[in-house]
Amino acid sequence: MFGHRLRHFRRQAGMTLEALGATVGRPPSYLSQLENGHREPRLSTVNELAAALGCRPVDLLSATPPNRRAELEVALAHMQADPRYQALRLPHLRPTARLDDVALEHLVALYQRMTEMSASSPARPPGGPAGGTGELGARAANAAMRDEMRKRDNYFEEIETAAGQALSAVGYAGPAAVSERNLTDVAAYYGFTIARVQDLPASTRSISDLRHRVIYVPQRNATGGMRSSRSVIAQTLGHFALGHRDPVGFEDYVRQRVEANYFAGALLAPEKAVVKVIADARSREDISVEDLNETFYISYEMAAHRLTNLITRHFGVPIHFQRSDHEGLLWKAYENDGVLLPADADGTIEGQRLCRWWSSRQAFESEDSYAMHYQYTDTVAGTFWCATHIGLELDRGDAITVGTVAEYAHLFRGSDTTRSAVSRCPDPDCCRRPSADAVHRWEGVAWTSARDHSHFVSGLPTDTVVFSPQPGVDLTDVYGFLDRHSGGLGVH
Repeated sequence: MFGHRLRHFRRQAGMTLEALGATVGRPPSYLSQLENGHREPRLSTVNELAAALGCRPVDLLSATPPNRRAELEVALAHMQADPRYQALRLPHLRPTARLDDVALEHLVALYQRMTEMSASSPARPPGGPAGGTGELGARAANAAMRDEMRKRDNYFEEIETAAGQALSAVGYAGPAAVSERNLTDVAAYYGFTIARVQDLPASTRSISDLRHRVIYVPQRNATGGMRSSRSVIAQTLGHFALGHRDPVGFEDYVRQRVEANYFAGALLAPEKAVVKVIADARSREDISVEDLNETFYISYEMAAHRLTNLITRHFGVPIHFQRSDHEGLLWKAYENDGVLLPADADGTIEGQRLCRWWSSRQAFESEDSYAMHYQYTDTVAGTFWCATHIGLELDRGDAITVGTVAEYAHLFRGSDTTRSAVSRCPDPDCCRRPSADAVHRWEGVAWTSARDHSHFVSGLPTDTVVFSPQPGVDLTDVYGFLDRHSGGLGVH
């Protein structure tokens, strides 16, 4: 993508390779290799090129295609790198000027459609080259959803309205936390009762019996406490409140999960009440996720999401959110403040490794890794302030990070920290490439065995998709569970 963006800004500046080369002191052949993706530039070179072209370094380093043609050419490259395509033994197709946009659109659309058909086909053996249940479809769905969230500043007015109407209907007036009685009444508002059970199938978070209008959720001891249990109930109600049906493809599945999670946050931490808490804290320059976490009796992660939902919409503050593990692998992220997230060429961030100097990784290295970790980080995209919390309630001890550009840091608790770091990523010499001394000592005499990693885009069982509309759900277990709990009432 760097090459595409370099070519775009060079042409926009009306410069030839020769003219640009003369300006930055590099031969045109070197710049041509950069534009064609055959070489990776050093950060100093990126800065020089940006200055010569009149743009910012982050403009060149963005993972977003500069235009539709570039997006199609990247998709064509991924298509031809796919093992299933390579198995056809077709000659390599170069996207030269002779290959017009119409033909390129057709080829890419055809490939995407064939990929979708392959991902949902019963004939495809589990563990095949797509890497789980339609990995390419899931990657594209995640990227598209994240792009929509950024464009909307992560604020979904229609979902806020639906949650507000439900709370108003059951008499919640705020500003305190939504009570258990409120939550039970909201379930009744949608025509359901709640039943807590010990034997919920492992592949599910909840099961809803639509015939008898019962929502089965795990007992509190199986969900990590009352807060998690409340979230599961609220998320399940979200599907019914928003009129969800069986998802059609990964895009629909991802959207439904995001919307249901959003509804849960809007229900348990209502918009007006949260905005009041943030406004009071802003006046004291003491905004914090912890206050939302404690005030509304929700998980730290949900509190962090609610902050990102509302702080830009109501206060004009740009924000970013990250959830990553102790190895720095990114699992979830959102940003509208320009922070540079690690991404694949197609914009995928899931499973990408964060810079080791970033707050979310440094938190694990601090003397007390379970205290709040505040940090300023100088990056090629600017200086950012971050607050990182490592959650004990999460299986992997994940880091939840919320931050903003340095300009707005003074509004947040922890902005007076003196802790700082410098990240030069994506320059490989920042933290990805071993030092020359280390290479000299160990190259050729070190051997490792990598630990397997899985994440959302490839971690769902492949054999359930054919028989279940919800990826990863084992319907044999679900129907057996309902037979046990319906007392025979479900049998005609």
